[in-house]
Amino acid sequence: TTEPLTVDDVLDYIGFGKFQWTISFICGLAWAGDAMEVIILTILSSQLHCEWRLRSYQMALMSSVVFLAVGIGCPVWGIFCDKYGRKIVSVTPVLFFFPCTFCFNRCLCVKQGLTISLCSVLYFGLLSTFAPMYSWLLFLRFLVGFGISGSPQALTLYSEFLPVSLRGRCLALLELFWAFGSMFEILLALLIMPTLGWRWLLRLSALPVGFFLIFSHWLPESPRFDILSGRTAKAVKTLLYIAKQNRRPMPEATIVAFKEDHRGQIKDLFTPQLRKTTVLLSFIWISAAFCYYGIILLTPDLLQSVKSWGCKSHTYAFSGFGTFCGKFADVLLIFFLAAAAKAQDEPVCGLECKYLTSDDYEKMLWTSFAEIPGPILLALLLDHFGRKKSMAFGFLMFSLFLLPMYWYAFLGSPSITSLILITRAFSVTSLQLCYIYGSEVFPTKTRALGIGFCAGIGKVGSLISPFVSEVCSGISLHLTLSIYCGCGLLAAVASLMLPIETLGKDLG
Repeated sequence: TTEPLTVDDVLDYIGFGKFQWTISFICGLAWAGDAMEVIILTILSSQLHCEWRLRSYQMALMSSVVFLAVGIGCPVWGIFCDKYGRKIVSVTPVLFFFPCTFCFNRCLCVKQGLTISLCSVLYFGLLSTFAPMYSWLLFLRFLVGFGISGSPQALTLYSEFLPVSLRGRCLALLELFWAFGSMFEILLALLIMPTLGWRWLLRLSALPVGFFLIFSHWLPESPRFDILSGRTAKAVKTLLYIAKQNRRPMPEATIVAFKEDHRGQIKDLFTPQLRKTTVLLSFIWISAAFCYYGIILLTPDLLQSVKSWGCKSHTYAFSGFGTFCGKFADVLLIFFLAAAAKAQDEPVCGLECKYLTSDDYEKMLWTSFAEIPGPILLALLLDHFGRKKSMAFGFLMFSLFLLPMYWYAFLGSPSITSLILITRAFSVTSLQLCYIYGSEVFPTKTRALGIGFCAGIGKVGSLISPFVSEVCSGISLHLTLSIYCGCGLLAAVASLMLPIETLGKDLG
């Protein structure tokens, strides 16, 4: 044809082949590394509670600083990738990245925003293994969290190389690497913790990130970004390379060129065309993170309530509790008051040191299997029902399967465990859909920033969820379940209110 073609037209013509399989594996390594750095927080806090005699609020703070760093870093990496490219030319600072230089043949390399962020994860992750005290570990894990916040850009890069017809399914199946990363981390802990300890666990947990950095030199720059930057010839060269890898001919036509100098600006997310989408998606992302981490944090309370395991302090009573549930400021106040009280007079059972056992790791491994059906279900249904309806369905099912847990006292452990697995599967499905929808709805010039901004705002849900589960469950488990159930229903309504359906939509 003599008519100009878009990048989507060319990718649809070339199809899915060897190139996409390879980039799926490489971007999946980044996603698995992200999951491992998050899951390790649970294992690390339990171990250091015994080894360093940490208080409850100190254990909670270890997770909170990571989520805080991720919330700060997500929009920063988004702006970086939109302004300077999914890949940029830079000199690797040897002092900053010296543990990672084995991944590169030269110190003068082509670097990708995603690669740089994961370099910092590897670097500060390895430094964490030498932390002599709690304050140093807290600081280094904050820096690891800042690096982790760049990992969602793996979806930005990945989505820009996919044919439109397969984009939804491929993005959904990429989320399987998160589940694989979680299970690999737990298996590592099962093997390493009894013999070598937590420092070696941190070192070996960097393996997926290390492998990603080894293979990252192969990753080409996004042709969409090259076209927006006025480098059409380079974009055509990349598309020719993809066609050669897939053993398909390159269509004989010119590529639509459109240069955009003003990229990665937050104000572009609030134009009349995107304002409603940005606001609603941010709320949905907060809700998804809130529900996902909520069901994980509530799992021990629900199981202990059924089997009467352990002990739990119910000595904190607060007036005006209804107002507290409605205001974030009150949640923070009550949480820190409770933490301060616990620091002074912690229940006896809270001071008893209990290391995680093999049985504990096996239970964690089984619950991680709940995250595998979600991506598979998404891959099968996403292109039939669309993104908005699928997202609403996930939140609705999460809330509906929470309702039977109100009668946890009358349900056996197998029933509660089954409900926990189902709700966790739907919660992770909803969270994954936020990434998929975000990578499709924003145009190329603000795609990385859009995902980074909404994901960063979504970390508010990750920060609030431990506070709500900690304080509310100490007063009433029924009230805690009601909060999560209500949040899921509101998110389902917000999903249907999104103005743009991205099923079959070309990436602008």
